[in-house]
Amino acid sequence: MSNTPNAQIQETVREKYGEIARSVGKTGCCGPTGGCGDPITSNLYSQTDTAGLPGDAVAASLGCGNPTALIDLQPGQTVLDLGSGGGIDVLLSAKRVGPTGRVYGLDMTDDMLALARENQRKAGVTNVEFLKGTIEAVPLPDQSVDVIISNCVINLSVDKDAVLREAFRVLKPGGRFAVSDVVIRGEVPADIRRSLELWVGCVAGALREDEYVEKLRSAGFVDANVDAWRVYRVDDARAFLADAGIDVDRVAPQVDGKIASAFIRAQKPEAKSCCGPTCCS
Repeated sequence: MSNTPNAQIQETVREKYGEIARSVGKTGCCGPTGGCGDPITSNLYSQTDTAGLPGDAVAASLGCGNPTALIDLQPGQTVLDLGSGGGIDVLLSAKRVGPTGRVYGLDMTDDMLALARENQRKAGVTNVEFLKGTIEAVPLPDQSVDVIISNCVINLSVDKDAVLREAFRVLKPGGRFAVSDVVIRGEVPADIRRSLELWVGCVAGALREDEYVEKLRSAGFVDANVDAWRVYRVDDARAFLADAGIDVDRVAPQVDGKIASAFIRAQKPEAKSCCGPTCCS
């Protein structure tokens, strides 16, 4: 493994989520170290959503929203879930696109992939494929996907520009980007940004709302918007921040209300029509 900070962060994320995947089914939940902390990961899916899903798929859900509720998936579409974890959003999407559709789940962690494939087997879903790889280098062809979803994963990447360029590349013209992520509303203290534990917990790597929109536009997307739907108070994260070695009372005035779960949407422009004597030559 490289000793660069970026590689170190990625390996820390891989190890932590591998540990979480291995714990599912043994403890009945992912434990206090899993995901983003209970205030962020709780109450994201309705009983209707999770009915019929394997319990381990639900237990391994470490997101900050329900990206499948962001967008009206249609039968026959191809969907890609960036950082698919235990597979809950892949399995939910598979129901919506139906047998003529296809859903890919992409994850870099072997234990999560094994868990997701086992959840797929238990659910009896056949229009799904889980791929190993990173969200900065998606192992799919250009213009092969109708919709990209993700759930509290892009903020874990150390190269978000690469992630968004790859999302743009694999989307078909007119394709849609609809993800859940944690965002920062203003500035937060530098010691929170430096904490590797908080990278794993979705906070230190989060973008400001305006940064997210700008990066989407730079990647080529249009109609980019960020909708912060659940804003966190400092007491929501007090135990989590304290466990990470942060002096909560000191940073409270600087972080209170500045961390939120958000829905982020954008679209790849439609293909330009050919309307001249030479444009199709």
